[in-house]
Amino acid sequence: MIFPIVKYGDPVLEKPAEKVTVFDDELKKLIDDMFESMYAAHGVGLAAPQIGISRRIAVVDVTFKEDPQAKLVLINPEIIHTEGRHAQSEGCLSIPEFRENVTRPKIVTIRAQDLTGKSFEKTGDELLARAFQHETDHLNGKLYISHISALKRDLMKRKIRKLMKAGEW
Repeated sequence: MIFPIVKYGDPVLEKPAEKVTVFDDELKKLIDDMFESMYAAHGVGLAAPQIGISRRIAVVDVTFKEDPQAKLVLINPEIIHTEGRHAQSEGCLSIPEFRENVTRPKIVTIRAQDLTGKSFEKTGDELLARAFQHETDHLNGKLYISHISALKRDLMKRKIRKLMKAGEW
């Protein structure tokens, strides 16, 4: 099932998500639906709050279906190590049509649980590191725009408010 992507302005995007404690078939189905929703929206990462579900779950595939081994399920993820700095244009499925340069750590190690609840660690660099950080931010109730200047953020919010008034958001 493809879920609609929740857009900026919905309160679910700005509150910390609930920890996952039950690892069952319902969770597996939700994760399958999240991958399907992410691909349908042409994304490389999707956090559960982006489909209106406040749970600490994210899916990532920086190859966008090219490498089935690259599909990652991150349940209750936390960033445990970062290195370096890297600036790159970043966007978000919940803030469509907007992109900004965001500086983040270049290499990131994450600790998370898989579908069965088993803990694992994975290190990523460049786009994968950015995806880990972006999706973990979502689970903590933060959006990438919290990493840009207040001026750029205010301009973006003003444009979004105009789109909302016009019924285009």
